[in-house]
Formats: sequence, structure tokens, C-alpha cells
Amino acid sequence: MDAFYASVEQRDNPALRGLPVAVGGSRERGVVAAASYEARKFGVHSAMPSVTARRKCPELIFVPPRFDVYKAVSLQIRGIFAEYTPMIEPLSLDEAYLDVTENLPGIATATEIAQRIRARIRQETALTASAGVSYNKFLAKLASDHRKPDGLFVITPRMGPAYVEDLPVSKFHGVGPATAARMNQLGIQTGLDLRAHSLAFLQQHFGKAGAYYYWIARAIDDRPVRPDRIRKSVGAENTFSADLFTLGEAHGALQPIFQKVWCYCDSTGIRGRTVTLKVKYADFSQATRSRTAAAPISSQHELERVGLALLEPLFPVPKGIRLLGITLSTLNDQPRQTEAQLRLSV
Repeated sequence: MDAFYASVEQRDNPALRGLPVAVGGSRERGVVAAASYEARKFGVHSAMPSVTARRKCPELIFVPPRFDVYKAVSLQIRGIFAEYTPMIEPLSLDEAYLDVTENLPGIATATEIAQRIRARIRQETALTASAGVSYNKFLAKLASDHRKPDGLFVITPRMGPAYVEDLPVSKFHGVGPATAARMNQLGIQTGLDLRAHSLAFLQQHFGKAGAYYYWIARAIDDRPVRPDRIRKSVGAENTFSADLFTLGEAHGALQPIFQKVWCYCDSTGIRGRTVTLKVKYADFSQATRSRTAAAPISSQHELERVGLALLEPLFPVPKGIRLLGITLSTLNDQPRQTEAQLRLSV
């Protein structure tokens, strides 16, 4: 879905259409959960602190989230998917991967199915969706971002390897800002650069993820669509442009991370008992701390209390902090979840 939360708000409130809109809290420690395309032109994006978003776009309109509405629309869209295939692997409320190799209407190509699904979504919800069509999950994900908003892009088997080799590694799904920076330090700028390195080299520098990077550089991704995979954790992390050295800085930096994790929990009904704090230092060394509660974490305030209790004993820090992350696990009372990606016949 295109700017899903913000688009729902603009749909339901015509006065917001054409204006820069951010869904989220406008207070000092608030965070942007979603931004309209009008807001994105100013550099506003999800997970950005609200004060930063306001600085980038003084005319930004903040709207409180309505997760019950977003969930209802998401289920409506999921119902459309189910008319074409039972192989649906949701990633979140606004994104899913479908395997339409065998599809219920017996349509010959995935491209035509994508066209029909997008038309149905527009007709039944008055919202737009973008689709990526390809022969594996990795390429379909790349394709889905290629012509947003309201776009459709196909990466055929003949196109796949060349498409990947020209792409900056920072655009690869599964390569975050910190990993992209590390790859750049190793002289890896594009998919072609990545493909030039051996499996052993990539595993040496990136551990278990090295094998994934080795194969996607060759446009190969054999992961199947798994509609019944149960989600085991919910987490978010952020890599900072400048290292953090004080407890106050770390407290402030964790606020949007807490909010992002809890927004997901609120929207899905997921609850968990184990909170894990991840800290990565300037030299890429890493520390994790966990605490498991007797009962599921029931509020963002409680999540923050446990997370900050894990953080505070680490100070004073011996070196700057480049990344902080929070994960909630030991989940229960959850709907069936999945990761999201598509294997679509072309």
C-alpha cells in the first residue's frame, strides 16, 4: 500500500488531501508512524522524531493513529488477495507477498493478477497500491518499490541479474544503513561489486548473513512464501549519524524505537514477555541485555521502563554508540504472522 496510514487519513478526511500529513504523535518525544507523499517531498519519513519532521516541514499536519481502522482496511485488502491465492505471507498491515504460480482464477501471468488486484483495491477501498512482480521474493520486493506510488513493475528472469548488478547495495532489501556503510568501506558499492566477492569473504565479514548476500547478488533467492509462519519477535533499531556518548542522548534516541515497536504491537494485538536491548558501538562490537517478565508487557510505558532499566547499567560507555535496538519476544495472543515476499510467475 502507498503511504498506507496517511492515505487512509486523507481518504477519510478530504480536508487533508494534497497536504503534508504525518500519522503519529506531535509532542517533543513523538515519532512519525507514516508520512504522506506530500510530506515525503520535504524529507519526512516514518520513524523520524516528530520534532525533526516539524523542522523539515513547518506546515506538517499531525494526525493521531487509528489502528483499528487501518487493521479493518488491511483485512479488507487481505480478502481481495484470498480470491486469487491462498499463498499469502503478510509482512505488516500494509504489505504482503503472494505466490500465484498456481492461482484460483487460473490466470496465465502474475502481471495480470497484479493489475487486477491493484484495480480491485482502488475500486473497493479508494486507496492505491504498488506491486512488484518477479520470480523470487528478493526481486519482487525491489520491484514493488521501483514505481511507487500507484505503480507496477516486473523483473523477468532475463532482467534479474543485470537489474541487481546495477543497483546500489543500500537499495537492497535486507541491507540496512550500517551494513551498507560497512560494505562501502570494503569497496562494495553495487550488486556487481558484491557479486565479485566469494562466499567465504562475505561470511567472514557478515557472518550468517553473508550467504544471503552472496546469492541475492546473483539474483537468486529460494525462500518460499510461507503463509503459516508464526512470528517469533517484534523489533526495531536505528543507526545514528553521530555516535551517542551520554545516557541522556541514549534515552532520547530510544523513544522513537519504543514507539515504533509498540505501534506494531497495538495494531496487531501482539504481546510479549521478553524485552531485549541491542547496543552496537562505534567499533562494531555489540552488547545485548534481556529481561523476561512474568506477564506480557501491557503498555508502551512498561516497555520503556524495562528497556531503560537494561540500558542504564551500561553507562558510562567505553566508546560511542552507533546503534540501539529493542526487541519484544516470547510472544503470545497473536494472529498468524509472516514476513512478506512474493514468488510470482511471469
